[in-house]
Amino acid sequence: MLTFVWDIDDVLNDLMRTWFAEEWLPAHPQCRLAYADILENPPHQVLGISKTEYLASLDAFRLSEKARAMAPNAGILDWFRCHGARHRHIALTARPLDSVPYLSEWLFHHFGDYLRFFGVVPTRLENGVPLYDTNKEDFLRWFGKADLLIDDSQENIAAASRLGMRNVLYPQPWNGSRTTVEETLRQLAEVAEAN
Repeated sequence: MLTFVWDIDDVLNDLMRTWFAEEWLPAHPQCRLAYADILENPPHQVLGISKTEYLASLDAFRLSEKARAMAPNAGILDWFRCHGARHRHIALTARPLDSVPYLSEWLFHHFGDYLRFFGVVPTRLENGVPLYDTNKEDFLRWFGKADLLIDDSQENIAAASRLGMRNVLYPQPWNGSRTTVEETLRQLAEVAEAN
């Protein structure tokens, strides 16, 4: 039985797409960008703002009712219904700690039938808060039981490779994936069925 590690933001949910559509565009009606134009993550340079301004907006959105009401990724939810019971699954995210309680509720509400463990690599910690892992690679090395990482970050995919893990890059405009979501889910189904 394999252990699949699922990134949450922009894999299990559509955080960037939802933030862009429901927060950024209404506040910036002059913006002519489409979601497909977000070719960098973080996208502050694409948006023409500072990284600090972008993170403040995204972090505020993470605490909002809109974020709590985000729909789960329907394709992945269907994948879990068809293939999820064959293997173990954990969720792993890198985000500020103040948003984690809301995310945890969202995660287990939508994916709790399959996900049994939730790992967090906190970002932008306040002074005095312990730092155990600086990135997902550190977390996965410590955890030591993961077989496959599904993530939208090429950096995290490379980290999984360095640790000897299988990996699947989930397609997003900023990561250069040449596969479609449907092809990616088929690839994951093949892994699930073969093991």
